[in-house]
Amino acid sequence: MQKRPATDSRIFLTGVSCIGKTAVGEELAALLAVDFFDLDGEVETFFGTSIERLQNRFLTMHSYREKAAEALVYLLARPQSRASVIALPPSGLMGGYLRAIRKSTGITVALSDTPENILARIRFYDIDSSTIATALTAEERQHYLKEIRKDITYFRTSYKRADLTIDIAGLDVVDAARRVRRQVEAFARSSRKPKA
Repeated sequence: MQKRPATDSRIFLTGVSCIGKTAVGEELAALLAVDFFDLDGEVETFFGTSIERLQNRFLTMHSYREKAAEALVYLLARPQSRASVIALPPSGLMGGYLRAIRKSTGITVALSDTPENILARIRFYDIDSSTIATALTAEERQHYLKEIRKDITYFRTSYKRADLTIDIAGLDVVDAARRVRRQVEAFARSSRKPKA
């Protein structure tokens, strides 16, 4: 007998870069027995080029997001995404991405963590999305901590659009995924209750 997925809709994960959307999303999808999709990977497949090369075709990030949202629309039309976990980019609750999400069904989750924890997970990529091994100096660490804090501030307003904000500070990937699962399931149960 085939195992029935633990969720019958989508869970959209967003948060600033390197917060752990992919790692937590993969673990969460495994816990729920559903498919996992990383929108960055879906964008690269859909357009046949890396994120950075695609971004370089546009004058503004807004223009890029409007175009990249076509990959999300395409993903949401695929039957296998109906019960899934989808990792969104940091701007996942803005512009074309947000419009696509609002036309679909699912629960949006913004992950939060401390800048120091996010810095510990920071990864660098070349123009073709290949990982670059980098050891940061103390000065570079301070620079990137400042950039992470700026990103948290910049995206804060858009993350208020999420159904849930879940703090994963101090948790490993497995415990973070379990926390997200518990809170998503509680939210889904409360959303199904009839209003008095």
